[in-house]
Amino acid sequence: MANEENSKAAQVKKQLFMNRKNGCRKVSTDDIVKADEFCEEYKNFLNNAKIEREAVNYSIEAAKNAGFTEFDYTKSYAPGDKVYVNNRGKAIMLAVIGKNGTHNGVRLGIAHIDSPRLDLKPNPLYETNDLALFKTHYYGGIKKYQWPTVPLALHGVIALKDGTNVTVQIGEDESEPCFCVTDLLPHLAVDQMSQVMTKAFNGEHLNVLVGSRPFNEDEESESVKLNILNILFEKYGITEEDFLSADLHMVPAFMARDLGFDRSMIGAYGHDDKVCAYPALMAALDTELPESTVITVLTDREEIGSDGNTGMKSTYLVDFIADLAKADGEETRHVMAKTTCLSADVNAAFDPTYASAFEANNSSFINNGAVITKYTGSGGKYSTSDASAEYMARIRKILDDSGVLWQTGELGKVDGGGGGTIAKFVANYNADVVDLGVPVLSMHAPMEVVSKLDVYMTYRALYEFYKA
Repeated sequence: MANEENSKAAQVKKQLFMNRKNGCRKVSTDDIVKADEFCEEYKNFLNNAKIEREAVNYSIEAAKNAGFTEFDYTKSYAPGDKVYVNNRGKAIMLAVIGKNGTHNGVRLGIAHIDSPRLDLKPNPLYETNDLALFKTHYYGGIKKYQWPTVPLALHGVIALKDGTNVTVQIGEDESEPCFCVTDLLPHLAVDQMSQVMTKAFNGEHLNVLVGSRPFNEDEESESVKLNILNILFEKYGITEEDFLSADLHMVPAFMARDLGFDRSMIGAYGHDDKVCAYPALMAALDTELPESTVITVLTDREEIGSDGNTGMKSTYLVDFIADLAKADGEETRHVMAKTTCLSADVNAAFDPTYASAFEANNSSFINNGAVITKYTGSGGKYSTSDASAEYMARIRKILDDSGVLWQTGELGKVDGGGGGTIAKFVANYNADVVDLGVPVLSMHAPMEVVSKLDVYMTYRALYEFYKA
């Protein structure tokens, strides 16, 4: 009798409880193999798209190879046509025209392609005590103590007055020099180590060491700085004044690598949010003839509030939708009211080393698939767009019906801090939106960690959403 009761309890439990076992036990061996294969090119994307300009260039090339053409608002487009819009080389939109066009709204997938880093100041180069250094202004939310002694590479562009751009990338190849922020040796760091982190490491200390040899034997002042400028002039044809019209960034110089004896994870710089941008891009390229028009947006400036003409507070997305709506004889506001969106952004994966920062029942876990984040914000849900119950149910059905491995999670404990995504800006246009992305360990650090299975399932989720 007891065995029967236990068996009945087990059956009811299976019916009513969520299945919380490791996601690798829920999927087939074929899914694991596909995840590993998918992530090989993802690692290549990470290595070649460390800044947003490079991500846009990669995306345009991939889009052209998949049959996309540059959008022309004066032309008419038919179902199945594929177009892209390049916004100033720092954001991109890709659209596949659906059978119903914009009449039933559009399907939006939005991710950001900027990541925390060290930006060079407008006048960056200086010499002190026979060392040449770059002054930086950190970009996005970082723990400043993580950046000293990390090998850095210089990426970006310098815009010249003649209208040409000089592309800069140095420090990635092992044959090239790298750079770093120095730190104080522990023998002399008694005062430093007794301070709180925010005092021991401040933004003005994030100076990047770039040289130490003087120009020549002349007793000229600032001869080390002169030597660096001469090297840059010979390599790129630039002068010190050209730094005033440059977008130059210091990013970690190491490559994306498999992590763990089982190679189940990837350690790399820039997972936030390229780990969602790449699956969104691939889902867009694989979408052929959807019911409603599908638009994938890879946007800039999320890490600093989404301001500016390439961020999600800009009107560039709505302007594009307005062009598509006009061609269909629709009003933009009516299209937006029927639009649905997955804001493809990451969440913090539960880290057992720092378990006290999380609430385990409402956390996302490595290898449990794409994570849906109903709301972000901080404290009492400030600065977020809380997805409706009805929209959550709709997304659940799409994912479950297509066999996508997924989970839910909050961003840590209620009063533990918090953060935001671009979902709220899409919601402001009267669209339904929820965050869906990859759980990340060590988020915003120079090296972040993700699961290959979670990356692949995020691609699956976006693809199934586009075609549903």
